Amino acid sequence: MDLSVTSLLAFLAALFVLYILGVLLIIPLKVIPKLIINGILGGILLFIFNLIGGLFGLNIIINPLNAVIVGMLGIPGVILLLILQTIL
Repeated sequence: MDLSVTSLLAFLAALFVLYILGVLLIIPLKVIPKLIINGILGGILLFIFNLIGGLFGLNIIINPLNAVIVGMLGIPGVILLLILQTIL
């Protein structure tokens, strides 16, 4: 079995491509649980805001997109949604 330099370089290039592909597939698997947890926390924060804001006539609809926005941004996310709701 003769292993030439070209074959060795092709083998190393394929290993590198496999490594990059593996890294690209593992990163989303780490991000998905964080998005789910932030979405749940955002939904809870929106629920609490609706309880307190209902006394003042403020209300934000709870849906998955709003929950993730509030989960990622926190209180500024609630303010952002209030501003968007007022404008739109």
